[in-house]
Amino acid sequence: MEPIEIGVLFSSSGITAAVEETQRRAVLLAADEINEAGGVLGRELAPVCVDPASCPPRYGQLSEQLIFERGIRLFLGCYMSSARKAVIPLVERHDALLFYGAAYEGFEFSRNVFYGGAAPNQNILPLAGHMLARHGSRVAMVGSDYVCPYEANRVMSDLIYERGGSKALEIYLPLDATAPDYQAVAEAIRRSGADFVYSTVVGEGMALLHTALAKAGLDRLKTPIASHMCCEADIEAMGADLAEGLITCASYFESVQTEANQQALRRYRQRFGAAARSNACWEAAYVQTHLLAKAIAAAGSAEPAHIARAMAGLSLQAPQGLIRVDGHNHHTHLNARIGRCNALGSFDILAQAPEPVTADPYVMSHVPPDWATVTAPGSGHADALLAVGAP
Repeated sequence: MEPIEIGVLFSSSGITAAVEETQRRAVLLAADEINEAGGVLGRELAPVCVDPASCPPRYGQLSEQLIFERGIRLFLGCYMSSARKAVIPLVERHDALLFYGAAYEGFEFSRNVFYGGAAPNQNILPLAGHMLARHGSRVAMVGSDYVCPYEANRVMSDLIYERGGSKALEIYLPLDATAPDYQAVAEAIRRSGADFVYSTVVGEGMALLHTALAKAGLDRLKTPIASHMCCEADIEAMGADLAEGLITCASYFESVQTEANQQALRRYRQRFGAAARSNACWEAAYVQTHLLAKAIAAAGSAEPAHIARAMAGLSLQAPQGLIRVDGHNHHTHLNARIGRCNALGSFDILAQAPEPVTADPYVMSHVPPDWATVTAPGSGHADALLAVGAP
């Protein structure tokens, strides 16, 4: 039987390639696992990879090209929200499906999209609670100039003001901003007297920002940097010496000690080399590929409409732990964790939710969860788990 072709819209070049290349590899790994187990409905999954080069309009152009030239109507892809928004009109117009595996700003629903990354209540809300409780309430906010940072900062701003805090400054830089641009921002942050920095800078800008803050003499112990958008791939690109001490909230870290994670990492490194690193976006792409295969099998069909119905309520023992797809809003119940980057470029887990967090993409509640304000004594993963009552 003919294979089931899947469009893979992850960049191997451009400013966000460091993360997106791991997502592409995750899809290839999952497809290999599915095919080695016999495929789905007696057919192999066949990823068709393209390189949008981190250029948002190209994601839409390439998805439409795959629809018209190859009849593909199942897609895994996109990292930046501007890329996702370029693809959504195409999948809606052609009754196709997009599986989007990155944390994003929320406030969106499409019947043609399944969201595998964290919504704001699964990362921004816990991260805000942690930082405001432990590091102060005067915040310097710096982001890249596109939709996700603006929306993420709007949510963070509400949380800051509701708790009597203030913004020391709020600045956005173009995706192609240069080192001098970031140096000027770093100097402004140093002068602002902020208690901590909340960064929504993406891609290559992360290294420029952290380099500039170091040159400006920012003491990361006194003024830590928080970012829900930074992961192991970004840290590998910029260097752990620049990122050490960075605090984030994510559903998955490479350091998660689950059997599913250890097995997935072992297969990943066998396929792509012993030095291959994982991250939350990698895990989301890997998991969504497996969920897609499960939905095809459950539906008995590769038709997008049938798959969409079968996706509702699907669960999986993912590397991060048990997850479940919400049939009402197409988001995913995830296992939220607070992590701090160590000298090796990995994350020590400081706290984690006692159970999967139900996705609330519209942030109906602005109350940070109690677990997020707990920090384990020491920096070890085992101590952190004991501190929050994990089994």
